[in-house]
This record gives sequence, structure tokens and C-alpha cells, in this order.
Amino acid sequence: MPPPSGPEAPPPLPKPQNIVETLTDDLLDDIELATTDLDVNADVAEVEPIAAVDEVEPDYVFIVVEQMPEPIGGVRAIQKNITYPEFAKRAGIQGRVYVKAFVNEIGYVFKVELVKGIGGGCDEVAMQAVKSALFSPGKQRGKPVKVQVTVPIFFKLQ
Repeated sequence: MPPPSGPEAPPPLPKPQNIVETLTDDLLDDIELATTDLDVNADVAEVEPIAAVDEVEPDYVFIVVEQMPEPIGGVRAIQKNITYPEFAKRAGIQGRVYVKAFVNEIGYVFKVELVKGIGGGCDEVAMQAVKSALFSPGKQRGKPVKVQVTVPIFFKLQ
């Protein structure tokens, strides 16, 4: 039995040509270089020295460090400080609340921000629980530093 006849395959595309443009001597002659005059005896303005690598601004908060801060007792210790809001219980609200905590060099949370909430009073309760938690301080090059860390708080009805 002969193979079925059908439309023939199109011919292959031609290969593109590699075109390389080079500057000719005529073009090079047209280029003029500006002259620079340097006065060696001129007074030079004082320049501030660049800060050393180990020096960090006092209000600088790291996002990632070698040793990230962790809640003492884990996230479960924070969960124990949470009371489910009555409104959220009645409304059947459950889910995860993400709280960004700013931890200082000692391990105390000095600021919290809501990253993602679920409402019903759960956001406020989660933020208060994270703010009252104690963390192990984050470390960079062996020194404690300020770090921001995001903590997930779970709200689930039982």
C-alpha cells in the first residue's frame, strides 16, 4: 500500500547572514577627542572617608542575616498567647495572619506591621501576640543586629 499523499513540507528557511560592521579609516578620522588639561598644583577639596564595612547605621534594619531571630519557645509560644476573637468565632473566620516583626539587638520586638490579615479581630490579636513575644536576636558577623522577620499566625476553629 503506498503512503498517503498529503501536503508537502515547506522547504527549510535560509540561514541568516552574519553581518559585522567595522569602522573604516574614514570614520575614525572624523572622531575628535576632547583635550583635558590637568592642573597638578590646584587645591583639592576634602573628601569624606567611606565608612568601614563593619560600621552600620544605627537605625538600619536587616532583612536577611546569617542567624535569623527566632521566637523563644517557637511559634507555639506565640500561639499560646492568642485568644480567638469572639466575633471571628461567630463569623467562622479562620486562616493565616502574617505579621512582620522588627526585632532589636536584645530580642525585643520594637515594631510590628500587618503583612496579610483575615479580619474579624484576628489581625489585631496576632499583632499584639507577636509584639509581646521575646525572640533570640539576629546576628550578622557574630554581632547582634536589628532584623525584620515575618511570623505566620494560624487561626483555626475546632
